[in-house]
Amino acid sequence: MLGTIVNTGAILTGSVVGSVLKKGIKQKHQDALFTAMGLAATGIGVNSIVHNMPESQYPVLFIVSLALGSLIGNALELDQKFQSLADKFSVGHLSKGLSTGILVFCIGTLSILGPIQSALYGDNTFLFTNATLDLVTSMVLASTYGIGMVLTAGVLFCWQGSIYVLALLLGPFMSPEMMTELSIVGGFLIFSSGLSILNIKEIKTMNMLPSLLIPILGCAILSLF
Repeated sequence: MLGTIVNTGAILTGSVVGSVLKKGIKQKHQDALFTAMGLAATGIGVNSIVHNMPESQYPVLFIVSLALGSLIGNALELDQKFQSLADKFSVGHLSKGLSTGILVFCIGTLSILGPIQSALYGDNTFLFTNATLDLVTSMVLASTYGIGMVLTAGVLFCWQGSIYVLALLLGPFMSPEMMTELSIVGGFLIFSSGLSILNIKEIKTMNMLPSLLIPILGCAILSLF
């Protein structure tokens, strides 16, 4: 749980610092921070792909996962539904910030894969990276919406904590091969998030989240043969 605790602390810290600034962080400084975070996310994604792909036992599974997952996500219109949900509960100034923060902090590849990696291997790399990204984002949000953004830290802790506990319970059923394939797909999603942050290519990564389920199902089925 160390990674989740650090991630939660990063949001608390960022929210306090951002609220102290009050007048907000200048746009040019926001752009500089997000560019740095976009480069970091891109690098982490590439590293995950390069590190795990040579170990893959099913070389085409990640292609199938990305294709099927994207089709499912687009058919379900996940990105649009989450945006609609945010708008629905954004009845006030702070509410808009909270809904935005919860979506940004919780619904992301690093925030989902991180607790799994931490629970199964004690590897907090994804969560520490996510903590850095969330530190910057929470500063920007809190400079606009105020100290109330600290509430998102509690939501994140419950979210990642639940995934962590679930991963511990399902650990015996998650083979090294399955985690390898999951890490490859996750690497591509993290990489796509980086491209979006850098404004190189607008990618609705949220619509691609079902791709993370395909390696789990695929490896479980293939292990039967």
